[in-house]
Amino acid sequence: MTGAADPIDVALARGDVAGAVSLARTALAAGDPDPFVRNLVAWQMANSGDAVAAEQLVRAGLQAPPHDPGLLSTLGLALRRQLRLREALQACDAAIAIAPDYAVAWLERGFTLHQGNTLRLADESYRRAAELDPSQAAALAGVAAIAATQGEVAIARDFADRALAIDAGNDVAHSALARIDIAAGDAASAATRLQRLLARPDLNADSRSTAASLLGDALARLDQPGDAFAAFGTAKADLATRYPQLLAAEPLHLLAQRLTAQVSAGTRPWPGCPPENPRGHAFLLGFPRSGTTLVETVLASAAGVETLEELPTLATAEAAFLRAPSGLIALASADMTMLAAQRAAYWQRVAEFGISQTARLFIDMDPLKSMHLPLIGRLFGNAHIIVMRRDPRDVVLSCFRQNFAASRMALEFTTLERSARFYAAVMELQSASLARLPNPVHILPYEAIVADFDGATQRLCDFLGLQWSPTLRDFSDTARRRDVSTSSVGQVRRGLFDGGGQWRRFAAEMAPVMPILQPWIEAFGYK
Repeated sequence: MTGAADPIDVALARGDVAGAVSLARTALAAGDPDPFVRNLVAWQMANSGDAVAAEQLVRAGLQAPPHDPGLLSTLGLALRRQLRLREALQACDAAIAIAPDYAVAWLERGFTLHQGNTLRLADESYRRAAELDPSQAAALAGVAAIAATQGEVAIARDFADRALAIDAGNDVAHSALARIDIAAGDAASAATRLQRLLARPDLNADSRSTAASLLGDALARLDQPGDAFAAFGTAKADLATRYPQLLAAEPLHLLAQRLTAQVSAGTRPWPGCPPENPRGHAFLLGFPRSGTTLVETVLASAAGVETLEELPTLATAEAAFLRAPSGLIALASADMTMLAAQRAAYWQRVAEFGISQTARLFIDMDPLKSMHLPLIGRLFGNAHIIVMRRDPRDVVLSCFRQNFAASRMALEFTTLERSARFYAAVMELQSASLARLPNPVHILPYEAIVADFDGATQRLCDFLGLQWSPTLRDFSDTARRRDVSTSSVGQVRRGLFDGGGQWRRFAAEMAPVMPILQPWIEAFGYK
């Protein structure tokens, strides 16, 4: 370390981060070659919203080996801020390969995996960071946050308390405690904690969004629907500002409308490939918050069934046929050689995600694969399709309430009206596609599972050619054993939940979007 870094160390030791960054900037401008100096400046840039410049600064320092693990970890941070999670993970792994005991790299790896909803591996990374550096409050808080989401109350409280003993203001730990208080029925304590947290001027935008979303949940439990709605809106209000790269691609509601127009243009059945191998294959879809996680976990409890949840198995075909303005026209006329290549690419990705070729039945679960139905029908015309239904009012309300990880999908739920319009656009596409697809289809209302679990799951098993077993009732145990990472995991682990009619508490707030939802309320029999 150079002499210029000495006063920076002094500033950091006394907690003057801003002063340390200022000194580092001065040293860097003067040509100081120390990676520590460059790293501190890049770290501050990434955390203040200039992730692109931070990436450039770090890469300039990585042009020649030996590579500094600190710079690689900060590169991971800069890439994560740009939602380039795969590259971010690679940067963290490169840092760990150089310095296996470098706690900061393990912590950033945990952040990256957590943001990508790979919760088991994120938890392992957080725990490794805390093991290497017991003073890492952020690592302890990360474990608490995952445990709280999954309903592991004792673990969440233990790790949150340990984090707060080191850093009394740790916002992630406070949010984790608020989450488990809400689940336990102590919404008043949670609301007080969250309101104090939101009053802090130093709270970063992501933490403010999480706290505001939880405050909305707490206020809803306290029967304050108007205030709860305002909190949900606050949680989502600046998503596009925080992640401007989300605006680069075609909005999903416009994509759905474009695809619907192309699917609806024909009247004949959608052309499909000849049947492929005899392997059991099904798609479980619908719309976010419609019950797909519950049903996937139920089916994963059956012998010989393997499932994947919300993974981009159709990414290659999507890039080839959905993104271009006339993509579905090209899909409909594609020859068998091209379609066979796309099917092979799909199965290759499925294998890479860990699904065994010996599985009796593979279920590809992703609620928004409703938007991929034209692909599914063309490539896998004999695959079974399970369509989840739930009262549109409950679905749209739940999507607006949920604080999804930053993504193109999350952008569609930033306001209640946009949520409703997106729902309507996807249902139009789903309806138009199902009318033309050759696939066998089973419509499964969420409310039917709640009202008659055995009967609904028996009919589902009959459709899939599975032998029904009482072990399907043990789906909550299955959820605890598996690395389920969707936002519904905590509820599924607690067992069957009657979430019907929640929209009634917010009837006044939802009134403006009822004309958008009414056609689907009637079409699906919820009038």
